Order: sequence, then C-alpha cells, then structure tokens
Amino acid sequence: MEQKKLPIGPEELRKAEEILRAYRRGKANLERRIVENEQWWKLRHWSQMRPRHGASGDPQPASGWLVNVCLSKHADAMDAYPECVCLPREPSDRQQAAVLSDILPVILEQNGYEQVYSDCWWYKIKHGASCKGIFWDPGKLGGLGDIAIRRIDLLNLFWEPGVTDIQKSRNVFHTELRDNDLLEQEYPQLRGKLGGQGVQTARYLYDDTVDTSEKSLVVDWYYKRRMGGQTVLHYCKFVNGELLYSSENEAAIGSPRGEAYGWYSHGKYPFVFDVLFPEEGTPAGFGYIDLCKDAQEQIDLMNNAILKNTLAASTPRWFIRNDGAVNEEEYLDFTQPFIHTNAGLGQDSILPVAVQGLSDVYVACLNNKIGELKEVSGNRDVSNGGTTAGVTAASAIAAMQEQAGKLSRDQIQASYRAFREEVLMVIELMRQFYDAPRCFRITGSMGEGQFVSFDNEGLVPQPQGVEVGVDMGQRTPLFDVQVTAQRQSAYAKAAYNELGLQLYQLGFFDPARAQQALTCLELMDFEGKDALMGRIAAQARTWQAREAAKAAALAAAQNAALPQTDRLGSLKEKEHPAVTRARETSRAAFQPRT
Repeated sequence: MEQKKLPIGPEELRKAEEILRAYRRGKANLERRIVENEQWWKLRHWSQMRPRHGASGDPQPASGWLVNVCLSKHADAMDAYPECVCLPREPSDRQQAAVLSDILPVILEQNGYEQVYSDCWWYKIKHGASCKGIFWDPGKLGGLGDIAIRRIDLLNLFWEPGVTDIQKSRNVFHTELRDNDLLEQEYPQLRGKLGGQGVQTARYLYDDTVDTSEKSLVVDWYYKRRMGGQTVLHYCKFVNGELLYSSENEAAIGSPRGEAYGWYSHGKYPFVFDVLFPEEGTPAGFGYIDLCKDAQEQIDLMNNAILKNTLAASTPRWFIRNDGAVNEEEYLDFTQPFIHTNAGLGQDSILPVAVQGLSDVYVACLNNKIGELKEVSGNRDVSNGGTTAGVTAASAIAAMQEQAGKLSRDQIQASYRAFREEVLMVIELMRQFYDAPRCFRITGSMGEGQFVSFDNEGLVPQPQGVEVGVDMGQRTPLFDVQVTAQRQSAYAKAAYNELGLQLYQLGFFDPARAQQALTCLELMDFEGKDALMGRIAAQARTWQAREAAKAAALAAAQNAALPQTDRLGSLKEKEHPAVTRARETSRAAFQPRT
C-alpha cells in the first residue's frame, strides 16, 4: 500500500525557510535600530556616534538624561501593575466568572508575571514595543501541562512585512538558539545533522564573548488555514531543514485532536504586542530612545566641547623657539627651583599658550537642550517630585504632579489593553486544556486562604436544552475582562485613605443615614465608588432587618405582659383576696351617705 503523503515535508520546510529569510529582510531596519538602542541604553552610544563626531582621543561623556527618562517611565508602569476581574456575559456564568477572577491571579503568579511585565516594560520603553507569548507547555507540572507566559525578543520573532496587526500575517516564526548536544538528546534523529550555516538572526553587541558555534537555530513556525468556514492555527517545529513536529501532520494521520481543531482552538497566534508609539506598516513601534537620542547626542557633544575647553584651559602649554636654549625637562618639572639656559631669554623665546574661555551662552544652550529632552519625553521635574519656583502649596504641587502623569497614564492604558488580550488567551487555553481538575490556593476577601478545585467543565460549550421539540444547541461561556491597577502610587493611596477617613467622620457609614449617604455618593466620582455604595446599601438592609426584628420582639414582649380578658371584660385570672378587700374598702369610704 502506498504511504499517504503528509502535508508538511522537506519541500514545505524549504519553502518555510525561504519565507523566513524574506521576513527577516523585511525587518532589517527594526533589528538594526533595536541593536543600536541597546547600546544607547548601556551608555555605549559613542561607538554609534564616533564615525560622525570627534577623534579617538577626545573625552566621551555619557550623561544619563535619557536613561533617567526610561527609569521614570518604568517606575510609573510598575506603580500601576495590573490585576484583572472577569465579568460574565450571561447570568448563568456568574459563578464561573467569580472563580476565574480568583484563579487567574494565581496562574499569573505561578508564571512570574510581575517579572515578565517588568521586563516587557523595559523592552517597550527602549525599543518601542514588547511582545509576550502565551503558550501551553505540556512539560509543566510533571507532564500534566500548564500555561506558560514569556517575554519574546523581537529579534527572534518574524512576521509578514507591511502588516500592522500580527494576527493578519500569513505566517509567524519564532526562533531560538539551542545547544546541539541538548537537541540530540531530546531528538535522537538529529545526530550528525546539526551544524552548518542555516537561517541567521541578528544579535546584540554583548559585552561578554558569546560563542554560538555549537548551537543551532530552532524555528517555531505558526501558520493559519481556512477550513470549514473557520480559521485554524497550525504549528510546526524544525531545525536545519529537519522536521521535529507538525500539528497538521498529526491531524493527517488521525490525531484525536482532529484536523479542524488545529494547534490552539482560539485560532490566534500566541503573541500579544504592546506598542508605545505606533508606526504604520509594522506591529512594532518606536520608543523613548528613538524619540530622545538626538537631544541626548547633542547634550553629550556639548559636554565633550566644554570638557575639551576645560582641559585646554587647565593644562598650561607654551610656545618654544626651536633655536631657544631652554632646558625643557627642567621647565616642565615644577619641583625644580632653577631652569638652566645657555643664552639670554627674550619675550619670543618661550610664550604661554592662551586659551579662550567659553561664553556663558554655550552653557545656556546645553541647559536648553536638557530642558528640551525633558519636555519631549514628558519627564519634567514635577514628575520626579520637583517643583517650579514659587509653588509651595501642597494642593498645587499635587495638581501639577497629577497633570504631569497623564502621558504615563495613557501609555499604561495601552498596556492594560494588551494585558486584557493576554488574559483572554489564558482563558481560552484553560478552556482547551484544563481537562483534569487542578487545585488552586486563593486568598479570600478577608485574607483567609482556601483551596479551590477547578477544571474546564464550566468553560466548554454548554447544552441549551430542548424547547418545543427543538434542540437549542450549545452555548460557549464568554467573559469580559476588566483591568485595574493592583498597586497605586503612594500619593494615590494617601488620597484614598484620606477620603475614607473623611467619609467616616461625616457619618457616611452610619446605617441610619444610608439614604442620605447614597444620594451624596451618586454625585461623586472616585475609584471604587460603586463597591462602596453597594456595601453601604447592604449594611443599611441588614440594619433595617435587625431593627424590624427588634421592634417585633419588643411588641411581642409588651403584648405578653398585658393581662388577658374575656369578652365581658372580666379578669380571666382570679384576683388576690387582699386586692378585693382593698377595692371594697375604698369604694365604701367614698360612697355618699343617704
């Protein structure tokens, strides 16, 4: 029987390598800019400037104004570290959304997401865009598998030139250099087939010597196919033209996953871009180093000129005639009290070299360039805690700092949009792969720890039942993701704490005044207002129910204390004889005599 030809073979791999080379040529300018920007970040930028400015022996001042811009923007981003809340789209999914809101932070923490978030922000600030990969790692948890979130270096990622959204690229390649011996251990069929010149990628200018002669480039190839009216994502892994894995081949030989299922059921490339300053025709953008390195270059050139002038003015130099008879060694040795000469000295025998000092206008020009860099980057003094002259009021300083942070807030919101996309991909991977129950330790609202078992039973398509003899089919539970800042800045925390104290002092938390408090809160606007109004309303309902129960109990007690009479008004209980005699004696005393 003739063996069935698989969809991915040597010919398809050869074409994929050609596409990869074309994609790399398309992003050559981006790769060159990333490598240069990394040198600027390390304050090694004089190697980039040397062909244009200065001589080899000139001073090379590398001031950190541009680096300080990056530090400030990264600090703003980490002050607004995100957290997510899942919201259901159907009333029946409320419980599942609440469980996901508790479990997703645990999954992110297990992946070290805070470090990934920080690294991606450094990359985004320096190079204009960062990328995260959201994968399913079958080797995690001892073979059970789990979600993996990693930072992706753009030098190792390749997409179709000209696209702005990476999801519209026909192919996406991710490459990684791996040691040959480790690859041969994992894939024994590669023995004797590694080495040689395959596809090459750009590399950073490392300070250390990095040897890649015993490494090979492993390529992860993602591509999409239209099948049955839907987009199916497939995955292929190869090195040096040798196939290591193909999801399309698996489907062709009857894999349980099925041909229409693809690699990931969401049908998207597992990469999410977070762009700082967008550019047309590329999913990447440009960053603060691209924006400000021209001003930083001019600042360093002016510092270079000032330093050269300072060194020239502070180092004494003389003109000496060739026929003069002055002992130059003694003249240059300031410890010698005498200088020997064989002839008389005239005014033209030896003369000091006069150096013209720089005018203050050049220092002013340097300061103006520094101010320009601050203004262009939005990293003004007030953003770092400084103020302008004459501003002393605390409220005015706070208002200036709040206004100065609007650029950072806008950029952070862009990262929140990327974070929302990442969380939705995580949910889709949970829907696809969380077949077996897993245990998660979560923290309750009051700080108590509890353990929750979770699987994808509530995420997979749910049957809708039968109505009037018609099967209503299935519904896939979908969720919206709301992103907020997990950690506010110190100033924002102090402002919220002060607001809470003021509301307490004004009696907003008194259940008896809940209606007035809710009416006032409706006119206010601050973060967490809806949750506060909900809590005040709940406390008011609890208080009203408790007061109603107390009133009912008091009324019952009063009714029980009253004597019970019959229809005729006579006492049901027998009166004490002493009371009867006292009543008769009183009546007789006040009886009128006839």
